[in-house]
Amino acid sequence: MLHPQRAPAPRFGSRNAAAPQSGEVYSILINLSGRRRFTSQRVVLYATLALQGRADAMAMAAEALDTFCAAHAALIDGNEQVPGVFCEALEQVYFGAGGADEVIRDFIGLARRSLDAITGGSRGAPALVEQLIEKATPLLAVLNRVTQVYEDLGKRQGAGARKQMTRVMQDIEAIAKQARIVSFNAQVIAARAGAAGREFAVVSGELTQITGRLDELVREALRSSAA
Repeated sequence: MLHPQRAPAPRFGSRNAAAPQSGEVYSILINLSGRRRFTSQRVVLYATLALQGRADAMAMAAEALDTFCAAHAALIDGNEQVPGVFCEALEQVYFGAGGADEVIRDFIGLARRSLDAITGGSRGAPALVEQLIEKATPLLAVLNRVTQVYEDLGKRQGAGARKQMTRVMQDIEAIAKQARIVSFNAQVIAARAGAAGREFAVVSGELTQITGRLDELVREALRSSAA
């Protein structure tokens, strides 16, 4: 469970996690970051309803807060699916000026105190929930800023992957071109050799099929990268 009082420590410098991430990983990261936005609002809503005595609101507020904490812990520390803070841009948005990590942990701490106060029937519960409501809007702005960083990183990764795919396809096209030349030469030799050139004809036929398939693969890959 995420501990709200833990002092945030820069992580990128001590990790060997700067390697490019896959598109699938960025999709998970963006989803987790977006989940924090959604669940933070649920925490505030259900805490308010719990203060008003609405049935099941406390359980739903606690569940939303647990989900929020789990998403943040994964994005900061990483897990089997995602690497945590893995680049300078994330290091800056979480631990640099206006550090998002500190803002998020402050919200978690306040949310826990609010829910505990409501559960215990404390007289200070209304004031704590009011503070939680006041923090909801600036927190959402921070979470939006962080999510934008993940989205920008994902877009750059996608653009880089498309460029790499284009280079690979160009190499395949060059190979296919050479194969077509070899196939044509084999056809010429087979024609000159008559019956003795049957083996060349077989080679030529195989190369023609191979180059045709390479052309199809190039077209399919380029269509996929453009999608």
